[in-house]
Amino acid sequence: MATTENPTSTISNRKKELPGKTSIADSVVATIAGIAAREVDGVYAMGAGASRAVGAMRDRVARSVDPTRGVKVEVGEKQAALDLDIVVLYGTAIGDAAAEIRYEVATAVERMTGLEVVEININARDVHVPGDDSDDEEDEARVH
Repeated sequence: MATTENPTSTISNRKKELPGKTSIADSVVATIAGIAAREVDGVYAMGAGASRAVGAMRDRVARSVDPTRGVKVEVGEKQAALDLDIVVLYGTAIGDAAAEIRYEVATAVERMTGLEVVEININARDVHVPGDDSDDEEDEARVH
């Protein structure tokens, strides 16, 4: 009498045992990190002065946001290190926001890629004061 294995168990065992290499591009890690950082309360934008201005113009033309703006990564075989440039909302406790960003980014990157995050440097590049947007004034002038 022949015995048969449960096909589901064969498939799940195969997932773990099948040889091959998975490589993860720097841009994948940067995208994950950028999205996770933007979701933290107190983060107004990502990027430094000139790159943020150019990126904002590009976003308007493309009608989408580049999640990698303000994110630099180094990805090795098993580890990743990140540098994030952020703009915080006025009144935000920068140290608390930075700790939350580190936690959220590390959690997202490690969960989605399996890489160990060994370092996250956060550079607060600017403070956004609500109501002090020259972009809003330009948009209003175009409506006339």
